[in-house]
Amino acid sequence: MLVFACISPHPPLILPDVGSPADRQKVNSTIKALESLAPKLEAAKPELIIISSPHPDWGINVPAHFLLANLKFSIYNFQSMSNFKFSNLNFNENFKLKIKNSTPVFPILTELSSPQQHFEFGRQIIQQVPTKTRVGWIASGDMSHRLTKDGPYGLHPSGPKFDKLFIELLKRKDIGQIINLPERLVEEAGECGLRSFCCLLGALEALRASWSPEILSYEGPFGVGYLVARLL
Repeated sequence: MLVFACISPHPPLILPDVGSPADRQKVNSTIKALESLAPKLEAAKPELIIISSPHPDWGINVPAHFLLANLKFSIYNFQSMSNFKFSNLNFNENFKLKIKNSTPVFPILTELSSPQQHFEFGRQIIQQVPTKTRVGWIASGDMSHRLTKDGPYGLHPSGPKFDKLFIELLKRKDIGQIINLPERLVEEAGECGLRSFCCLLGALEALRASWSPEILSYEGPFGVGYLVARLL
């Protein structure tokens, strides 16, 4: 069962050993929002944590640095979303004994298939988890990379439009429109997190979870949208 779910950005520059003090100050709202989630995740007492992400490395390490700060955890090998199988991980009594002193973290990489397919991946993945297992899910990903002229891919009108629309739809819990956002809009926005987010939405839908989206912060001073939201 899902006991915690959130959306987390993953820019390396918010890490204290990567970003300069000046850069980190510009995204202080993002940092504070992520830090506020750590005690909430700990209080949920997860027995395993799933992190979906379009990227290895910082896609996992950045949210882990902030959200898992209060937990002792072990990160297992990456798996692709379409081939994820808990049965391959020997999730049985012996496995539980092996990791009883450390919360297991399973990173799953998104693919090039559609948001609709990733929604289905999320449904399938959460249904593999033993029923009474307490699961925390972190959907790692950034929003549009085309918010400003000096951003990674320059400015495009679809960048701010995508971010605004996604947040509005998330607040309304309009899953149908989120997973069917216009393909051209998504492509022009230059986002990287939509598939990761859709995977989490699929998991919530599969369990008929009673979730309530809370937007903790959104900003994009470097031309990339950083959204922090708690869903459960």
